[in-house]
Amino acid sequence: MDPRLPTALHELALHQHGVLTRRQLLEGGLTPAQLRTRLGREWRLLLRGVVLLSNGVPSDQQRLVAALLFAGPRSWLAGPTAAAVHGIAGLCVSNPIHVLVPAPQRSRAHAWVLVRNTTLLDEPVHRRGPLRLSCPARAAVDAAAAAPSTEQARGVLVAAAQSRKARLSDLAHWTLARGQVGSRRLHEGLELAASGAWSVPEADLLRLLSSSTVLPPVWANPEVRDQRGRRLTTPDAWIDDVALAVMVHSRQWHADSLAWESTVEHDTDLQTARVVVVGVTPHSIAARPRWVLDRIEAAYLEARASGVRANVVATPHDPWSTGRTVPMQREHDGPAPGRA
Repeated sequence: MDPRLPTALHELALHQHGVLTRRQLLEGGLTPAQLRTRLGREWRLLLRGVVLLSNGVPSDQQRLVAALLFAGPRSWLAGPTAAAVHGIAGLCVSNPIHVLVPAPQRSRAHAWVLVRNTTLLDEPVHRRGPLRLSCPARAAVDAAAAAPSTEQARGVLVAAAQSRKARLSDLAHWTLARGQVGSRRLHEGLELAASGAWSVPEADLLRLLSSSTVLPPVWANPEVRDQRGRRLTTPDAWIDDVALAVMVHSRQWHADSLAWESTVEHDTDLQTARVVVVGVTPHSIAARPRWVLDRIEAAYLEARASGVRANVVATPHDPWSTGRTVPMQREHDGPAPGRA
């Protein structure tokens, strides 16, 4: 940071990652002439009234701070932007930066910042250093509502629940709080998250298996332990009476086609424990659901006819009781859930 700044400004600049408002600079001891001289030479204007104390490209963190400074002291990051900061669904900070302000402040768009007002003000706004942001549940619901496709919206909500960033009850609260706008895709996403699935392909698999007239009830992502009490790989779907695991393998997690193909049928620790394992892919679930169902039903009937069950114990997973919100410092006197 610039050592020529007055001490108070220097400390504030460190806290705000080198981003200050014109007002902060002037009130901190700079003269208008000094500010004009340094803008365009050493510093750059990021947004109206917001200065980066460098002429380089701002980092994501600096852009987030700048957006909040532009929107005002009662603003907070929201929607896909807040979801990205919370690490939900692999989202990245991208334009526009989404910011909420309490009504009656006005909604507006400027450069790469989108400011919307809201009357939903009972939200526990979280703090991360100089950042204020929506709680994980509201961020996920708003991000899902803003997603470009229904599949992506479903994926955000499933990921938020699976990663335990947000409780299902909190996701349901914010879905209801939003009212009818975009509620269909949000309720579909909640239904998938409540199924216990950890991804959209898993949810599609569970829905497919539930249509079977052959299979008994199927568990999603149970905890499985062998006869020595050692925890085994968590199956995506589980049929307990014959100890049959269905694993969804996605090509995206493997660097080449051969490595991916080799994992589809092999989940070593489960097979070592003599669990019956059936491997499927997201593509086959979507493109050949009947073939997938026939294959799993055939494996189930064969395992039942054998009369042999692996010596393992499975415990069902309850998505409503195991979710937790990642603890963070809260802003008790800031905007707190209302109607956007």
